[in-house]
Amino acid sequence: MSEKTALVAMSGGVDSSVTALLLQEQGFTCSGVTMRLYHNEDVGLCQFHTCCSLKDIDDAQDVAFKLHIPFEVLDYTADFKRQVIAKFVKIYEQGGTPNPCIDCNCFMKFGHLWEAARKKQLNYVATGHYARLEFDQEQGLYVLKKALDGTKDQSYVLYMLNQEQMAHTLFPLGNLTKKEVREIAAGHGLVNARKHDSQDICFVPDGDYGKFLEEYTGKTYAQGDFLDISGKVVGQHRGAVRYTIGQRKKLGLALGKPVYVCEKDMAANTVMVGDEASLMSKGLVATEVNWLAGRAPTTAIEVQARTRYKQQEQKAMVYPLGDKSLRLEFAQQQRAVAPGQAVVLYQGDVVVAGGTITQVLR
Repeated sequence: MSEKTALVAMSGGVDSSVTALLLQEQGFTCSGVTMRLYHNEDVGLCQFHTCCSLKDIDDAQDVAFKLHIPFEVLDYTADFKRQVIAKFVKIYEQGGTPNPCIDCNCFMKFGHLWEAARKKQLNYVATGHYARLEFDQEQGLYVLKKALDGTKDQSYVLYMLNQEQMAHTLFPLGNLTKKEVREIAAGHGLVNARKHDSQDICFVPDGDYGKFLEEYTGKTYAQGDFLDISGKVVGQHRGAVRYTIGQRKKLGLALGKPVYVCEKDMAANTVMVGDEASLMSKGLVATEVNWLAGRAPTTAIEVQARTRYKQQEQKAMVYPLGDKSLRLEFAQQQRAVAPGQAVVLYQGDVVVAGGTITQVLR
């Protein structure tokens, strides 16, 4: 493989387009690819106004043409349905809160894309993520760091990267702000310089997960009881899958005070609500843990932890339970920790590890 060659994941957005532009300016020979992850009509979406739409593909192709780089669309709809959407549905039906963006990165962007790069004899995969990759000479390891622009940092959804993947991945936007990226795109006349960022989960752009689950599976999720902390019935819910831990709005309850979703019992089809104190937890257990250094520490370590994408990191102690599991204890109790979500561990700007929350410790 030629060293300065890269397969650029081009979504049609401004970030991935500027990624291709910057690499080209750095002397890389680039090839662009858009991953077709689903057909909009299959998940009940229109063709023109969501991620993976025909307009996105047209925009990506337009930028590739302007930069004079090869471009193609690769169809991964079957794998995306099996590895991302099916898991999304399963976790919601089991009472958890899934994070499909992490699964997409794990299986699609840094799984299938690297396979495609090798077939094309390209040495790197490049994406428009806001994060930094560096090689630590002292440790002899690659490290994943937060982006310099804290408002756009995406290191939380990249914790699954291993050493081999990091050695062949490029994040050219890690040292830039979003404003700078848009200015670069505008200065080079890219068609998507002012294009809005995609929001929410790509295949559920309106954020109505309950509606998506019913339309996608063809199921009708049964109504059931809202319970208070004492177990008293205080109302009727519209299907337990529609509610997430910490949710306050759209509960349809008039109890004279704010209440939040605290727990769900999917077997009994009940949703427990309580005051904010009922949401607090002292720690968690996580499985499917990836230690970015390639191995778990042999003793407890002090970290800063995030249990949600935009959360400020919280001080915690981590106790490894073998290579793939851990127990974490917060320095101060935390609100609305949800099974199914990711916990990501940091030491300063460096991502140490991440895994899936399976148990909340009250």
